[in-house]
Amino acid sequence: MAYRDFAVSEFSRRSLLRGGAWLTAGAALAGSPMGRVALAQGNSGIAWRNVATMVDKYVGERKVANMVAALGWGRQDPTYIARGNLALGGSTRADEDSLYRIYSMTKPITGMAAMMLIDDAKLGLDQPIAEVLPAFSNMMVQKTYDGSVTDLVPAERPITVRHLLTHTAGFGYSIVQKGPIREQYVRYGIVPGQVSRLPIPGLGREEAIRGLDKFANNLARLPLVLQPGTKWSYSVSLDLLGRVIEVASGMKFDEFLRTAIFEPTGMTSTWFRVPESEVDRFTTNYGIMGGVPLPMDPADSSVYLDEPAFPFGGAGLVSSPRDYDRFLQMLLGYGKIDGRRVMGELAVRVGTSNLLPETATTKGTWIEGQGFGAGGRVNNDAYGWGGAAGTVGFVSHKANLRATMMTQYMPSEAYPIHEGFPKAVLSDLAAMQGA
Repeated sequence: MAYRDFAVSEFSRRSLLRGGAWLTAGAALAGSPMGRVALAQGNSGIAWRNVATMVDKYVGERKVANMVAALGWGRQDPTYIARGNLALGGSTRADEDSLYRIYSMTKPITGMAAMMLIDDAKLGLDQPIAEVLPAFSNMMVQKTYDGSVTDLVPAERPITVRHLLTHTAGFGYSIVQKGPIREQYVRYGIVPGQVSRLPIPGLGREEAIRGLDKFANNLARLPLVLQPGTKWSYSVSLDLLGRVIEVASGMKFDEFLRTAIFEPTGMTSTWFRVPESEVDRFTTNYGIMGGVPLPMDPADSSVYLDEPAFPFGGAGLVSSPRDYDRFLQMLLGYGKIDGRRVMGELAVRVGTSNLLPETATTKGTWIEGQGFGAGGRVNNDAYGWGGAAGTVGFVSHKANLRATMMTQYMPSEAYPIHEGFPKAVLSDLAAMQGA
């Protein structure tokens, strides 16, 4: 089927990128410590029968080209469950070092980078961001959500770092908003995400403004969609947080991530742009059309081979199952990995806890009845998030467990993997406890 046959209703930019939620059916796994089970099971793949069954089913039915799960206890090496090839019809097997577009799983990394600066007293959790970025000093807010962009009222309180971390700053998202505010986001280049070089109908050719500083300045010119601190609303706040990190640290945002998190954690395969030397382990991303996966971002001609407009702190990273597991292992170690301290213990404890402002409601949102920490959902001590191309990852200190699942398809709601993977993990944990 040619690309011209993609249905606009199924392949809009909004539907493709919106699936960034970590749907935490399996967050109940945090309810009881699993340390003794971990010691008993070791790294045996037999312990993860339900996860393996899920992986076998999706790959065996050719719903996806590949799936790789990484499951680890405490400081132990992870168990990898890998099936399939980098592309349908290809011959290169997917494994723990294959590269995946992790989209919104970038947000927890950005969130933890901010927590490091808070721990170093270079930022404050409840510090107004206008102290770092003065352009955000006098924000205006739409009277009506997604309504007029000229009928505005002043913001009732300043936007804080906490608000950016928890999607309560009042910003919008071009993949969420409708009407004139969305049109303004597109006009001003407030579209921090990329899907493909291909001219796929319905996907649009929206481009982000080039430069993180210009992105921030343009965003400051637009009205908020909600009063700061009043409601959880998925937004570009983690992308703006990248600029806050840049100014507060005195380093380019991507350089700060590289030197403060990636290198000390041993994340050698995480980038905003895939190096040419690594294309042979890059996966193809698929659009699901009528249940059939069709290539929408082939690895050898991927948009991720281009320099991005700026490092998207909300959705820009490519990573591997091994690398993301190391990030989660560092969090599980309260900031330490392989005997090295990457983050302060308090920074991890606070960042993985519920940071929602007391004034903010979650009613009617993706996270209703749950909490939100530094760029990730918090539910019964489990912390994590998912990506728009089907990836999901979380850590539970109570269960002493970290878990990552990577595959590549869009939109993420085409298959129930965001819900299904935590459920499979939970089922396996229940079986281990019973054993």
